[in-house]
Amino acid sequence: MRNNKNGLLVVFSGPSGCGKSTILAEYMKDRSDCVFSVSATTRAPRPGERDGVDYYFVTRRKFETMLAKGQLLEHTVYNDNYYGTPLKPVLSAIKKGKDVVFDIEIDGAFQVRERYPEAVLIFLKPPSMEVLRGRLEGRGTETAEVIDRRMARAAVEMERANEYDYVVVSDTVEQAAADLGAAIESARAKAE
Repeated sequence: MRNNKNGLLVVFSGPSGCGKSTILAEYMKDRSDCVFSVSATTRAPRPGERDGVDYYFVTRRKFETMLAKGQLLEHTVYNDNYYGTPLKPVLSAIKKGKDVVFDIEIDGAFQVRERYPEAVLIFLKPPSMEVLRGRLEGRGTETAEVIDRRMARAAVEMERANEYDYVVVSDTVEQAAADLGAAIESARAKAE
C-alpha cells in the first residue's frame, strides 16, 4: 500500500520501434493504481482510433486556445499537427492517488519535467541499434527512407538517455515491463 496520497507523473520515452506501447500495456494490464495519459491532437483519427481513448481529437483553433490558456502540460508539432497533454485530467488523477503514465517524445518529457520537477522520466532503449532496425523493418509498414530517418532520430534520442532518471532496455516485453515497475517503485520510495 502506498504511503503518499498523490500519484506520480511517469514519463516513458524512447525511439520509435522500441515497443513502448506494448511494454506499457503489459505493465498496466492489471493495475488500478495508474492511468494512461491521453494526448490531444489536431490530426485526423486513424481507423480504429477512438476520441477520448486513443487521443482527444480537436481542431487547430481549439488546440491553440488550450495552449494560450495554459491548459496543456506539454505540446509539440509533428508533421504539421499539434500534439499535447491536457493538464486537468493529469492533475485530477494524481490528486486521486493514481500514477499518470505518459508515452511522449523527449521534448515533451523535458517540458513535463520543467513544470513538474518531481516527474519521473524513464527512457526505453533497444538492446542494440541493429535490433531496432530489425524491428522497424519487421513492421513492413515503412519505406527504407523512413526507416533511415527513424534510425537517425533514434541515435539522437539515445544520446539523451542519460538525462532520464531511469533507463530500461527493451529486450523482452515481460522483462522490460518488470523493469519499468521496479523503476516506478524506486521513484516512489524516493518520493516518500
